Amino acid sequence: MNVRSTTILSVRRGGQVAVGGDGQVTMNETVVKADAKKIRRLGDQGQVICGFAGGAADAFALMERFEGKLKDSSGNIRRAAVELAKAWRTDKMLRRLESLLVVVDAETSLIISGSGDVIEPADGLIGIGSGGAYARSAAAALVKHTEMAAEETVREALAIAADVCIYTNDRITVEVLEA
Repeated sequence: MNVRSTTILSVRRGGQVAVGGDGQVTMNETVVKADAKKIRRLGDQGQVICGFAGGAADAFALMERFEGKLKDSSGNIRRAAVELAKAWRTDKMLRRLESLLVVVDAETSLIISGSGDVIEPADGLIGIGSGGAYARSAAAALVKHTEMAAEETVREALAIAADVCIYTNDRITVEVLEA
């Protein structure tokens, strides 16, 4: 999937997990909004953070479905992610939705895609969207060479991605959970 117009980054470090995203929304080559919020807390207590890259309407529909699966699975994000991925891949209407989701809780970080993928990174770093690879690479270097906390790492790596990716800006939103 070729997702442009956003960058979402998750870093798990030092007893915290942080998810951040830029605020840019583009239509083709035009910036139409600079301060969109692409990070949401889900669950009854806000114990899950979700970020999205791709079509906003598609992502909201998928987040709503994921939240329903989360309730059905008593807050188990792995089970909820697998159930969403199965439905996303097999349901005629859901199959048309184009987005990627990052979901994290205190213990688990996952990427969920419409092709049925549920991926848990071994290093606790996730980057999706047009600037995702830049942000993830910057975060990997920061984790390796600094003692920055998860939130600070996310903010700095997203700022680096904003300097490189034309579909990413520096209006950053970050949510943090204690792991």
